[in-house]
Amino acid sequence: MFSFIKKLFGPATDYNALLEKGAVIIDVRTAGEYANGHIKGSKNIPLDMINTRVSDLKKAGKPVITVCRSGARSGMAKGILASGGIEVYNGGAWNSLMQKIN
Repeated sequence: MFSFIKKLFGPATDYNALLEKGAVIIDVRTAGEYANGHIKGSKNIPLDMINTRVSDLKKAGKPVITVCRSGARSGMAKGILASGGIEVYNGGAWNSLMQKIN
């Protein structure tokens, strides 16, 4: 059963290893949501602005981890960034990822 689930979802992402490689955490929530709590060192680029930042993020040449409140908006942001040729991972809910990397 476990191997079936692992094949279905793939291996777990090692976010700490990505951060050691220089990955950038992009929080795609609104500025107000971000102000109420976020991962230290993350950058706030609201989902409705992510299209305007694809080229800047691609030029940086670093992996990107997207986060939001629940994982839905970060999933959408992942799709936008991936289509721009960026190595990107959906970190899901910001507070959940914060617990995984600390």
